[in-house]
Amino acid sequence: MTRGQRLFLVLMAMFLTFLIMAEVTSSKFILLFGFTMTMGVIPFPVTFIITDLMNEYFGRKGVRFVTFIGMAMLVLVYILIMIDVSIPAAPNSPVSDDAFRMVFANSGMVIIGSMIAYLIGQLIDIQIFHWLRRKTGNRHIWLRATGSTIVSQLLDSVIVLYIAFGTQMSFSDLTTIGLTNYIYKFIIALGITPLIYLAHHYIDKYLGDEAHHLSSSAKDDLSFEIIPWKKP
Repeated sequence: MTRGQRLFLVLMAMFLTFLIMAEVTSSKFILLFGFTMTMGVIPFPVTFIITDLMNEYFGRKGVRFVTFIGMAMLVLVYILIMIDVSIPAAPNSPVSDDAFRMVFANSGMVIIGSMIAYLIGQLIDIQIFHWLRRKTGNRHIWLRATGSTIVSQLLDSVIVLYIAFGTQMSFSDLTTIGLTNYIYKFIIALGITPLIYLAHHYIDKYLGDEAHHLSSSAKDDLSFEIIPWKKP
């Protein structure tokens, strides 16, 4: 296994972990800095960093592949939640059916909304990232990383709430929470820019000679294809 392959697998595993945790926990609303937001705003920003790094080294084809894997895993999680909710709790279960249903049935609705918002947001993020990359070459990582996130997350932050909680809360309340989530993600997207540069630095050191090859090929959507996934 090449270092490029190891990097791809680690980034994909991290992306799926933070994505699923964001969706499963988003039915809980929290007060953060005095504003009401969903719990998903804690793990979800990490997916920004991972998506940007995968865009840098594996191009649109690599990120699209991970995006659709993420979509499939969310569908699987939703099916498992629905199965679990339908199975009665044992008499001595510390968690009752009502308590379990209150948490995970709502998580199921969040996942449905998230699947739609996630797919739209990710595909827009990929397109904007690579449009900015073509305009700037390998310069200004901060611009393509932040610019793509700012646009895609505006849609993601609002769509998921309207679908998940549209029958339970008013349009104005959902809009307020959605915009608060978005402002938080906007600030986080700016704040994590140094982390992207730091991760980029260490990944380049880890990949060695592969780094320039993958990064250059990613601009032409070739890096995901040139990794020797099968033995010649």
